[in-house]
Amino acid sequence: MSAVRIDNLSKRFGATAALSGVSIEIPSGEICFLLGPSGCGKTTLLRSVAGFVEPDEGRIFIGDADITRTPPHERGAAMMFQSYALWPHLTVERNVAFGLEEKKVPRAEIKKRVDAILETMRIKPMATRRIHELSGGQQQRVALARALVVQPRCLLLDEPLSNLDSRLRVEMRGEIRRLCKDFGLTALYVSHDQKEALAIGDRVAVMEAGSIRQVGAPLEVYRKPQSRFVAEFLGETNLLEGRASGATITTVAGSFETAPALDPSAGGDVLLSIRPEAWRLASAPAPVNSFPGRILETMYLGEMARHRIGLDAGPEMIVFELNPRPRNGSVLYIHVDPADVVPITKRT
Repeated sequence: MSAVRIDNLSKRFGATAALSGVSIEIPSGEICFLLGPSGCGKTTLLRSVAGFVEPDEGRIFIGDADITRTPPHERGAAMMFQSYALWPHLTVERNVAFGLEEKKVPRAEIKKRVDAILETMRIKPMATRRIHELSGGQQQRVALARALVVQPRCLLLDEPLSNLDSRLRVEMRGEIRRLCKDFGLTALYVSHDQKEALAIGDRVAVMEAGSIRQVGAPLEVYRKPQSRFVAEFLGETNLLEGRASGATITTVAGSFETAPALDPSAGGDVLLSIRPEAWRLASAPAPVNSFPGRILETMYLGEMARHRIGLDAGPEMIVFELNPRPRNGSVLYIHVDPADVVPITKRT
């Protein structure tokens, strides 16, 4: 296993800054997601690590080796492309063996390693099939097998699940995480799918405009966003402008308590982020952070309902309810635990 370290990486394409001084370290054996909207620089960063893009400034390390100017095939990194890039004229086993053949690995060793990885990926019965005879999920497994069979120092994945239907995407999330952990791989994974990142990643780096806005464990980044951009990008949230005075934050909806309390000397304007699932519905007020309102609209989504609730004080809140029952038009209270009220001092 090898850690991956990126130091102050910058890349411009003409007048456009694709990367602006990006630095991040992925500890050995961790899966790190590069998450962000189209054009944020995540694919440029991944391709820089792979060796397909040459940075203007900065350095890239795999383990202790500076690989910034090393040719792609000598980096010890394997990349799985969004399109899978499989050879249609070759069988499954020949596709998987391709990288080993290029490295001049002895035939007996190729056979042994290909058979083993096909077994691990549960596609051994398809070894002699052509690529066009496979489903999308099976092709995805072949592409992943081809990347893993060369025993890379790190694995690079460029939105590998984007071509699969929703059921297969969910299934393959667990499979990719299992394989990375079983093989002890350090992985850098590009996606714009927040649920995918939260489900698979050990670490998430949220990117915007060529820079990393926040990096941390998935739960930490989701529950404690440090900016408006991160709060809104990682799923739905309720945002309220507020004014902090000691431990109390005053908004148009009313006063909130947060835990831990803000430094009493901090004072000033803040933005509150409250996730929809953090709210609780009740028929009576709670001791803190409780507000009366009425359900204006409900969308039933199977296991949960998405309510739009108008508060008596004026603003509207989005509230998720598990195991919902019909509530349209109900007058009720919503309340939130102080630990789920997240003050954001950055307005970016």
